Amino acid sequence: MTYSGAVKIDGPADVHELTDLMISKVAVGPMNNNAYLLRCRATGQQLLIDAANDAATLLTLIGDDGIVSVVTTHRHGDHWQALAEVVAATGAATYAGRYDAEGIPVPTEVLVEDGDTIRVGRIELTARHLVGHTPGSIALVYDDPHGHPHLFTGDCLFPGGVGNTHQDPAAFASLLNDVETKLFDRLPDETWVYPGHGDDTTLGAERPQLPAWRERGW
Repeated sequence: MTYSGAVKIDGPADVHELTDLMISKVAVGPMNNNAYLLRCRATGQQLLIDAANDAATLLTLIGDDGIVSVVTTHRHGDHWQALAEVVAATGAATYAGRYDAEGIPVPTEVLVEDGDTIRVGRIELTARHLVGHTPGSIALVYDDPHGHPHLFTGDCLFPGGVGNTHQDPAAFASLLNDVETKLFDRLPDETWVYPGHGDDTTLGAERPQLPAWRERGW
């Protein structure tokens, strides 16, 4: 079936099947968070992005093969409600941005810096530190050797705008600058964007709106 990225709470996962990687997306919790399970097709190793809520749903998605790691994109509580339970059940290593780890109640084993590589099986993800939604938010880039890049943005980029900066002009300017210089300036229009809530998009769909976002200030 064709992947759309449209999921709903208590609904089935939507699976994006790439040559080397399978990406399963589910919606969980009262704030309709997205969680993403990445599976290396060569090794079967799995990584979870944001154990946001509904541990039972996430553990069912993970299945008997378990996960080697969980990456938390940022410190906001709706993105780690199931983290303790998922880690206890799987023994997965925990990753988070260096400047957000202190705000996540489950200890972070690997502090992630801008440009760091996170591996799952033979798959490599590159972390990008984006400042503004939180001090230590990270996005993850999978540069598919067989196609276009895939970008997991947490709450830093959505269809129609960057993440909430709570009407703080300095935080907004920081986030938009990081999103422009570290994502839009480095990645092609075909890059598929997987956000922390809601539907997917592409950088090409959002790029023409950048001047309008800067003008409106949010």
